[in-house]
Amino acid sequence: MRLWHEDLIRVLPRPQLLGQHRECCALRGGGWGKKHATVNYVFNYHPLKLVRYHILIMEEMKNRGYNVDSLWENPAYRGKQTDSWDWAEAYDVMSHARYDEHDDAYMKECLDNLAEKGIILEVGVK
Repeated sequence: MRLWHEDLIRVLPRPQLLGQHRECCALRGGGWGKKHATVNYVFNYHPLKLVRYHILIMEEMKNRGYNVDSLWENPAYRGKQTDSWDWAEAYDVMSHARYDEHDDAYMKECLDNLAEKGIILEVGVK
């Protein structure tokens, strides 16, 4: 699985949006630090960058009327099977910018990947 380009979140079809939520939950939980070719870059950043991305996913889910377990809204939460993150510093989730990798080339890669699945999205590439 991949993390779709942040600018695609609002237009992702239901299966891809819900898949993103599951992927974020897995990465925040026991999957943190476990190598996977398409998402390895997330481990080069503070986990709060992933939490920020996940919050964007959850906000879109709520906008569409889907239920989201409110436990995931706690930035330190990592699921029922994994201990919470224990950061000494105060955190401001939304101050963490998007992934550097989510650039125009990655947008094209994501759109091409979706097109291979028969999903054509009307999103401009800069």
